[in-house]
Amino acid sequence: MKCAGVLYEDKEVVVDGDLITSRHPRDLYTFGRELVKKIHELL
Repeated sequence: MKCAGVLYEDKEVVVDGDLITSRHPRDLYTFGRELVKKIHELL
């Protein structure tokens, strides 16, 4: 995928605008924290 020009970040959670992604299920706590932050921004 890197050869195709994909930007890859090896982090627990990456927030790009409204998109929130994580690497593994073990990153769920950090993912949830960022999700709650984003929801509070929208309210």
